Amino acid sequence: MKEIVVSGIRPTGKLHLGNYFGAFKNFLTLQEEFNSYFFIADYHSLTTHPTQSDMAGSVKRVLAEYIALGLDPEKCTIYIQSDLPETAELYLMLNMNAYLGELERVTSFKDKVRSQPNNINAGLLTYPVLMAADILIHKGVKVPVGKDQEQHLEMARTFGNRFNRLYQTDIFPEPQAFSAGKELVKVPGLTGGGKMSKSAGDADTIYLDESAETLKKKIMRAVSDSGPTVPGAPKSQPVQNLFDLMSLVCKTETIEFFDQEHKNGSIRYGDLKKQLAADMENFIAPLREKIQDTLNNEKRLDEIAKFGAEKARKNARETMNAVREAVGFKKN
Repeated sequence: MKEIVVSGIRPTGKLHLGNYFGAFKNFLTLQEEFNSYFFIADYHSLTTHPTQSDMAGSVKRVLAEYIALGLDPEKCTIYIQSDLPETAELYLMLNMNAYLGELERVTSFKDKVRSQPNNINAGLLTYPVLMAADILIHKGVKVPVGKDQEQHLEMARTFGNRFNRLYQTDIFPEPQAFSAGKELVKVPGLTGGGKMSKSAGDADTIYLDESAETLKKKIMRAVSDSGPTVPGAPKSQPVQNLFDLMSLVCKTETIEFFDQEHKNGSIRYGDLKKQLAADMENFIAPLREKIQDTLNNEKRLDEIAKFGAEKARKNARETMNAVREAVGFKKN
């Protein structure tokens, strides 16, 4: 039997180039090699966006993007978190044995206390418990997470082991952090800083449904520098970012040409950006078309969501029957 992999996707924004070359490429490998569960985390999104104007539309867009880009509902289970009531029930059960002190020490919670002092809700405090429920409901053993989520994964192990110990059972395995074997590509943003991030604003980010006109404007406005002061000078970080973006979509000879121009001290960043914009459009255009076509096919999206929920519930019901029996409740 294939090992179980679980991963969540928040419906709080559109997919961008960093997502695509980062976690999503891993997902495509995971669905081929493991029993994979991918869910759209609409419950989670309420912790920071409790009054969204179009939750259903955001969920539909994320589902369309991931289906259009290659997630196959026949190869993996993709579902909407709120379509799985068993997750909420397990979340409740685990909360009964999650302690205030350990939740208040979570780094992400302390960060949110500082960044959004007017919205310190119980969902933020118990976010690691809900994440644990998402994983443990499927008895997940592998979870693709970044460094910022490793503490949450450690807590998922803590909550699962605590439940097993308290109720003298072995229902929950210990989930471990996992990569598909490839180092994730770090896609830089356009504003001269670190990796591409929606939190840095739209000017930093290339979305996969970006129009050709908007895409060109963003790239032409990307931060560079005043040019190398002497031939052979090293690239500044903003310029290196542009070359890193070129490495994703441009031909080798194109990159070599501009690299030599930089070494010679004769590079024209306007020309480099025009070429990057043209090559980025060639890369983005077919993805944009697939996403839009999938988004327009509401019947198919509804069928996929229903199919995924049925597959996920079959597994989740088995877990919750075992949990309810261990606690002393009747089976569902």
